[in-house]
Amino acid sequence: MILIAVLFPSLSFLLRGKILTAILCFVLQIVIIGWIPASIWAVASLLDERNKKRTNKL
Repeated sequence: MILIAVLFPSLSFLLRGKILTAILCFVLQIVIIGWIPASIWAVASLLDERNKKRTNKL
C-alpha cells in the first residue's frame, strides 16, 4: 500500500474511502512539482492511520 501511496497518492486516499481528500490530492498531483508533497502527504496519512488502529487495538 505504501508503493501505491508514493506512485499514485490520490488513488491511495480513494482506496481508503477518503473521497474529498483524494480529489484535493489529485488537484495537487496535476501540477508536476506538487507530486512530491502529495506523495509525502499520502504516505504520512497512511502511516498515521495504521498507528491509530494499532493504538486502539491495544
